[in-house]
Amino acid sequence: MKPRNYLSTAIKLTCALALAMPVIGHAQAKKKEIKVSHAQQATLDSELHIAAWIFRNYVNDNSDTLSVTVHANNSLGEERAVYEAMQLGAGATCALGGTAILNNFSKRVGVIDLPFLWRDYAHMNSVLDGKVGQELASDLEKTGLKTVAWLTNWGVRNVVTSSKSVRTPEDLAGLKIRTIQSQVYIDALNAMGANATPMAFGEVYTAMQTGVLDGFEHGPAVVLTGKYYEVAKHIALTKHLLGPAVFACSMPQWNSLTDKEKDVITKGARLAADINRSLAPVREQQAFDALREKGMEINEIDTSGFKEKAVAIQDKFAKDRGTEDLLKIIRDAQ
Repeated sequence: MKPRNYLSTAIKLTCALALAMPVIGHAQAKKKEIKVSHAQQATLDSELHIAAWIFRNYVNDNSDTLSVTVHANNSLGEERAVYEAMQLGAGATCALGGTAILNNFSKRVGVIDLPFLWRDYAHMNSVLDGKVGQELASDLEKTGLKTVAWLTNWGVRNVVTSSKSVRTPEDLAGLKIRTIQSQVYIDALNAMGANATPMAFGEVYTAMQTGVLDGFEHGPAVVLTGKYYEVAKHIALTKHLLGPAVFACSMPQWNSLTDKEKDVITKGARLAADINRSLAPVREQQAFDALREKGMEINEIDTSGFKEKAVAIQDKFAKDRGTEDLLKIIRDAQ
């Protein structure tokens, strides 16, 4: 090639690349970031993180316009603050978490977080896939939160204590036990004799370490992944709450998506929910085994008296919040 021709070709190629660059940059800029928030550790032993991880991989592999990022361990803020921002279309796009905190946004949601309500995982999952789940999702949508999928926590919630071993119901008397900032959870623990202490979850480890709390209540998977065995030595199997979890998105941000984008998000969330549910009983047992290996003492406790008191709590909540019809469906479900 002659020098002049070579130079001419090089100039044309450079111009073509220069013209192409804005197009490439524009295509990349058009990808919408889907920020997914949750409160647990960024480990695949966590029920929320593995669900977020599955969702991220599914959407990123199946969408040309969306890019999912996962923000674990309350990195976008404490749960309630995250949901409040989502209502306004700010902060996280979606959040994964237990449903109890949503009782602060829709008063009827607490009906699925009542003490001693669920017989087992199958009972809870079937109810949430039916009329109860549909009605509560509709209620939440009115508050600015879109329910995309119902999940489950990996394990029934039990009382975890630092130094005092709880072996009988009477041993709970007066103990300062952290719980979720939800009146349902507070009433449940107080009825069991404890001194329910609402607190943001991110503060629990330090509060246990410094003696501000005598204990907290949660499922075994969270105790393990959060390394709470470092500041707590005892678990009393109160089995007082089996908490559902939810994959919820900001309604303002949801409404900004195309139908195709909504479809891929829904499919990704439901795949994550299916895997989350199937792993629940397995991971619950694995967590208990691992906690025993870490030196935690795990004690059975007579819960018959707690269950009797729980009926009155359930009935009062249903009457106060207009969920008597939903509570009946839950109790009657096979």
